[in-house]
Amino acid sequence: MDWGQDTLRAGFCHALSEMYKSEVPLYGDLVDLVWKADAEAINTSRKLGGANAIDPDDVLPSRNRVERHGAIRLGTAQELSTIRRMFAVMGMSPVGYYDLSVAGFPMHATAFRPKSREALARHPFRVFTTVLRMDLLTERTRDLAQRALKQRNIFTDRLVALIDHAEIQGRLTPDECKEFIAEGLETFRWHSKATVTLDEYKILKAEHPLIADIVSFPSCHINHLTPRTIDIDLVQKMMQDSGMPAKERIEGPPRREYPILLRQTSFKALEETVYFRDSNEAYVKGSHTARFGEVEQRGYALTRKGRKLYDDILARVNTTAAETGADSTKYEEILEQGFEEFPDDLRQLQEQELAYFCYHLTPQAGQGLDITKASLSQLLKDGVLEYEPITYEDFLPLSAGGIFNSNLGSESQAKRLIMEAEADLDGFQKMMGTPATDEISLYEQMQRDSLETCRVQLGLEEIVV
Repeated sequence: MDWGQDTLRAGFCHALSEMYKSEVPLYGDLVDLVWKADAEAINTSRKLGGANAIDPDDVLPSRNRVERHGAIRLGTAQELSTIRRMFAVMGMSPVGYYDLSVAGFPMHATAFRPKSREALARHPFRVFTTVLRMDLLTERTRDLAQRALKQRNIFTDRLVALIDHAEIQGRLTPDECKEFIAEGLETFRWHSKATVTLDEYKILKAEHPLIADIVSFPSCHINHLTPRTIDIDLVQKMMQDSGMPAKERIEGPPRREYPILLRQTSFKALEETVYFRDSNEAYVKGSHTARFGEVEQRGYALTRKGRKLYDDILARVNTTAAETGADSTKYEEILEQGFEEFPDDLRQLQEQELAYFCYHLTPQAGQGLDITKASLSQLLKDGVLEYEPITYEDFLPLSAGGIFNSNLGSESQAKRLIMEAEADLDGFQKMMGTPATDEISLYEQMQRDSLETCRVQLGLEEIVV
């Protein structure tokens, strides 16, 4: 068996999923529930049941069944640059920049994922990776965090040696790939023994719970692993019906006929037993809340124009919700009303250039038209070309308008530091050691490439968009 980057990525994702199932059994239950929800959604849409029930694995693309995204939190530039090198061995690159200070978190992030359409189709594993912003911590907490993080190494020596080897050789042997997976899992494994004292943990947690989660442990444990579904509303209902501690509402845009961007829900974080050192170096029992289960439904990638409309609508929705003191149910109503402005029709999404599409020749298209150039709209009208929406492969965009931040208040220095922060893409990229790719430019390129393929197949000099 040839172990290329796609095979290695698939193998690592599968091993990580199995490890997380053993650590958080509720995640295994969630994966089973998602499969049942997809089966029910397919059978309902086909108006079938009983003996005629359809196995979702028979009709859904294979990527839907294996698809996962994970999330990790890092503390230092060394951790970020090394994880970037580790993911590169698996064909995953940093895509997008997320300033989490607008959501009240002293962190910023990127997503490591495959970039090409072909690699995504083979295995779309992605990891949302945040890193602590020391500049947004108060001095006392910053000193404590830096001291604790300096004492840990989240990578095994053998993993680092394999990363070095892969960079020099360009690939790993099958045996080295298996070793890479085993060693790599150690970076993400849960540890119930903290590296800080209980008092230090309380100081970190008092400033922000996520600081405590990042700083207090010997690894950057996976805090959630997310399967993909075709009907997240059904999954939400089934989670609630089965007694899982589901979130009150689904994050992202409301349910639509033609979904956009991303919708996600989760079961709430588990309280887990953790052991902290005391002043005599003995371990004392405590608890920590960090890991949860999440589900996602992926929609279409939006253009810059589409993203602006999305952000503008969300900003108005959140302002109205804040001014009226809306509860969860009322918020859903305001959200649905707001998004009536966003066309829920495939043709309008294409004609108004709100989403990205891949273009193909139709079966009846005749190659070699007797013209040198044609407009895209005419080729579509004449049935020469057809289109399909490009799947959004990234995460919910964060903007100052997109997150309502009033719950932070301004009563403490720590919260003020976060609220008043600005994005720091340059600082993030310096820590990582490489630029992050702008995600929208990748979708633009996919659309352009598909049109170029059509142009060549039709023998045209130009397709006018």
